[in-house]
Amino acid sequence: MRLWLATTQIELHLSPKFPRICQRLPASQLGERLEPKPKASMADASPSSEQPRQPCDFDPEKLELKLSVTLAADRDAVDPVVRSVMNLVRELKCAPGSEDHIELALAEALANAVVHGAKNDPSKIIECDVACDDRRGVLIVVRDPGPGFDPSKIANPCHGDNLYSNHGRGIYLINQLMDEVQFHKNGTEIHMLKR
Repeated sequence: MRLWLATTQIELHLSPKFPRICQRLPASQLGERLEPKPKASMADASPSSEQPRQPCDFDPEKLELKLSVTLAADRDAVDPVVRSVMNLVRELKCAPGSEDHIELALAEALANAVVHGAKNDPSKIIECDVACDDRRGVLIVVRDPGPGFDPSKIANPCHGDNLYSNHGRGIYLINQLMDEVQFHKNGTEIHMLKR
């Protein structure tokens, strides 16, 4: 399904067991696309930026929701995209009882991608893929165009002077809220799984 609203292209592809749903997404979002993703394990966390995208072990034929969103690296684009994605996650009951955790983790990951990965440059694009099935839960992948970072170098915000820092809690929160978190491609891609 493809729909244009203002300057926004929308494509939603849902599995055959659910009706196709047209969800209004924010005009600040540049568009969405869906492509079949190959299978693999989330355990492969290779940081090499030369390698192709790391696929997940979700069965594409059994997905209840498979959604790809691109948005401009603008802080104002984050909340509307999070709301739109979470409306679908809630509607399809992808992770009953965990929606608030998923929503906060998604917001933090997108904000980090915009601020740290794309340096608040709206000409740069952030990608977000969401997959959901009744066996595995929800997988969210966020990619940014930045140079990356070493997640092991992030200071724990619960220790020492970090308690008083006005930043540095996003990755800590994501790790606390999601069941599995991995960084790929030198830290430019985060995989978050909630069962």
